[in-house]
Amino acid sequence: MRLLPVLVVATVPLLGFAPEPQAAGLSRGQVGLRITIEGKGDVVIRLEEGKAPQATARIKNLASSQFYDGQRFFKVVRQPKPFLVQCGDPNSRSKPMDDPSLGSWSSGTKVPYEANDLKHVRGAVGLARLSSNKNTGDSQFYIMLDNAPFLDGQYTVFGQVVSGMDVVDKIALGDKIRSVAIVSQ
Repeated sequence: MRLLPVLVVATVPLLGFAPEPQAAGLSRGQVGLRITIEGKGDVVIRLEEGKAPQATARIKNLASSQFYDGQRFFKVVRQPKPFLVQCGDPNSRSKPMDDPSLGSWSSGTKVPYEANDLKHVRGAVGLARLSSNKNTGDSQFYIMLDNAPFLDGQYTVFGQVVSGMDVVDKIALGDKIRSVAIVSQ
């Protein structure tokens, strides 16, 4: 009887072939953000770089410089029905959540409005801006808790939650962002 050689397969993933756990929900070639929220879990947002290149570049730049680390969600609107959660004001690290100036601070850069076909649906991620000027986006962004078609064409939508929407649903005012990282598949 002749024995055949046995092929042993290592359980260690080959570099570049195994999906990163933090990239859950992304398809091959997609880039996203992984937001880790203290005490809640992770949210993965697919970035729509082709449809909102300036907004995604700005958010990626801020994330890679750890701008969001330690910030808190300073706006959570659930009444009269679920609407959105918002972060990105650097003063949210130190100011009380009832401070009326929260939402008025940014990193100091202006990102112009980018018209695209992305809609304000549940899980959509948009660039916050001054209500008086579409071209004043910067560091603040929001995640939609429900559909809001009346916002379409008013704000740049630049991403979509692809994993962790259950975590987004649990975000409360003052919840802290542990980290925001750029991830890919």
